[in-house]
Amino acid sequence: MARAKAFQESVRPRSREIEEARRFPADLARTMAEAGLFRMAVPRSLGGLEVEAATLLRAIELIGEADGSAGWCLMIGVTSTVIAAYLPREAAREVFAEPTTIVGGAFAPLGRAVREGDHYRLSGRWPWASGSINCQWLMGGSAILEDGKPRLLPNGMLDSRLLVFPTAQATLIDSWFAAGLCGTGSGDMEVRELRVPVTRSVSLMTDRPVEGGPLYVFPVFGLLALGIGAVALGIARAAITDLVALAGGKKPQGSTRTLAERATAQTALAEAEARLRAARAFFYEAVGEAWARATGAGDISLEERAALRLAATHATRVAADVARTVYDLGGGSSVHLSSPLQRRFRDAHVATQHVLVSPATLELAGRVLMGLPTDATML
Repeated sequence: MARAKAFQESVRPRSREIEEARRFPADLARTMAEAGLFRMAVPRSLGGLEVEAATLLRAIELIGEADGSAGWCLMIGVTSTVIAAYLPREAAREVFAEPTTIVGGAFAPLGRAVREGDHYRLSGRWPWASGSINCQWLMGGSAILEDGKPRLLPNGMLDSRLLVFPTAQATLIDSWFAAGLCGTGSGDMEVRELRVPVTRSVSLMTDRPVEGGPLYVFPVFGLLALGIGAVALGIARAAITDLVALAGGKKPQGSTRTLAERATAQTALAEAEARLRAARAFFYEAVGEAWARATGAGDISLEERAALRLAATHATRVAADVARTVYDLGGGSSVHLSSPLQRRFRDAHVATQHVLVSPATLELAGRVLMGLPTDATML
């Protein structure tokens, strides 16, 4: 946490640079790696930190508060390293041997992999490869083909695996021209006819982690959704801070009082503050309850998995609403590129578009709350 707080001071002054470059600067990524922030979810057996889930998320939240794109790149890098707990030990040591290794990629099963002895032959192109330019290793979700057709699991779902390969073996495509989170460099990555050892692949559907710590009892997709929520909470907190700094000196047109002195602004800010704090409290309450269960019983119940996803989605969407509220309060000042409020607004709303915090996730949580049979594969 101390390292994350210190790193905030390095990131804040460079937010404009990060946005205009459309990628996270290599020197900042290297500094973050040297501080161990990308190792928070790497098992201790591999020299990682394997921290408590709440600590991991609070650190991501702090970096997201400094800059949304920086927080997003950290979130992707941290949650991607959870595969270290699933890979065979020898393969995990190969990937995570260097203490400053950064891993990224895309979970979506857009690749096509064919088993050929001890290797898969992999081809695919994946969007949203956030922070990939600073990674040494990438992973791509891939459908496993048999007789030219995607193989299905007994429950009818696609049999997909994450295949891990050196970044140097992939083509990174500069396709990231987005409304928000502009500095994440979330362009496409592509490989063609790449041979990947079977030992450098994992299935988040059927494989069990080889590491036994409570962090790896957390559902991987659930942890990724929580990471998105943590970034969003940081962005919204920064938006409120930015507004308060503006309000003390801004006099709306036709007014003799500053924005801070106007009752309507005070009320709107108070409501936004309450909503953000409430969403954050639920977020960390759900994480804490799940962590206690993972530490004690060694598992997480369906109800707790649903609560984690509900808390992540709720936090992300409330954070976007808060960012919109303070953007509106900023009035004409908010629209200028020199104002951080417009960037917080855009970053927060782009975060809501990730599939793992989409409105459809509320349906999954609602089914569990209703006591109905629920396929929890993606929870």
